[in-house]
Amino acid sequence: MTIKPSTLTRTKLLLTIAWLYPELMSTYGDRGNIIVLKKIANDNGIDIEILRIDQNANNSKLKDADFIFMGGAQDLQQEIVNKDLNENKSQVLTRLIKEGTPGLYVCGAYQFLGKYYKDKYGNKIEGLGVFDMHTESFKTKSRLIGNVVTQPLFNIHHVSETNQEVPTDSSLLRSNNSSYLVGFENHGGRTYLGKSATPFAKVIHGYGNNGEDKTEGIQFLNSFGTYMHGPILPSNPEFAIYLLEIALVKKYSKRIEINFDNSIAQKAKLAILSRLNV
Repeated sequence: MTIKPSTLTRTKLLLTIAWLYPELMSTYGDRGNIIVLKKIANDNGIDIEILRIDQNANNSKLKDADFIFMGGAQDLQQEIVNKDLNENKSQVLTRLIKEGTPGLYVCGAYQFLGKYYKDKYGNKIEGLGVFDMHTESFKTKSRLIGNVVTQPLFNIHHVSETNQEVPTDSSLLRSNNSSYLVGFENHGGRTYLGKSATPFAKVIHGYGNNGEDKTEGIQFLNSFGTYMHGPILPSNPEFAIYLLEIALVKKYSKRIEINFDNSIAQKAKLAILSRLNV
C-alpha cells in the first residue's frame, strides 16, 4: 500500500537524522546532502529533526536516528574522528546499521566502516568492520580526481538482518535519467570490496572505488558508502527521495510516496552526461 504524506492528517510524520561530525566531516560541501534531505521532506509535509553529533556529543542520542549521515574530510580531521568512532560510537553505530537504519557515508566516512585503511607508509588503521572492504593508499599512485558517472546496482527494497524485506517501488527508477548518478570524486585511497560485498554502482566514467574494477561504493542493507561528492544528493535528488522513502518504510512500516520537482537537476545532469559523452 502506498500513501501520500498529505493524506496522513492524524499522524505527523517525523524523521530524525543523525549528522555525524558536522564540523569535522564536511570538507567537500557534503552538508548539501542534509539541506536537500530536509528540503524534500519539508515540501512533502514531513518534519526533519537534525541531531548534530560530534566527538563531544552524548552518544545516547544516536540510537534515536531514523537516518544517519557522515561526510568526508582531510587526513587530520579523519584521525580525530576515527579515534572517537572506535572508542565511543562503534557499538551503537554498528547495531543501527545492522538493524537496517538507512544511512549515507561519503568518502572518509565510507572508509571508516570498512575493515581497515592502510596509509602510504604501510600503517594499518583499524575500521569498524561493518562493510566487507578495505582501503589502501600508495606512494606511487596519484589521487583519483574528476567527474564520475555511475549506474546504480543496489537492491530496491528495505531490508535488515533481523526484519522481513518490505519491497518499494523506488522513485530512483522513475525518470529517464535516473539510471545514471553523477558526482565528483577526490580520494587518494583505493577501496577493494570483499566477496560478500555489493557495489553501490557501476562506473561509466571516472574511477570509483579503485580505478580498476569499475565498482563504486557499497551497499550493506540500507546503508550506502560512496566516493561521490558534488554533493551527491543535490546532483541526484531522485536518490535523496529514495533514501527518505526507505527511512519512512523502516520507521512507519508502510511506503509513503515522496514527490519533488527535480526537473532543474535533471537538466543539469543531462548537460554533464552530454559533456562527458555518456
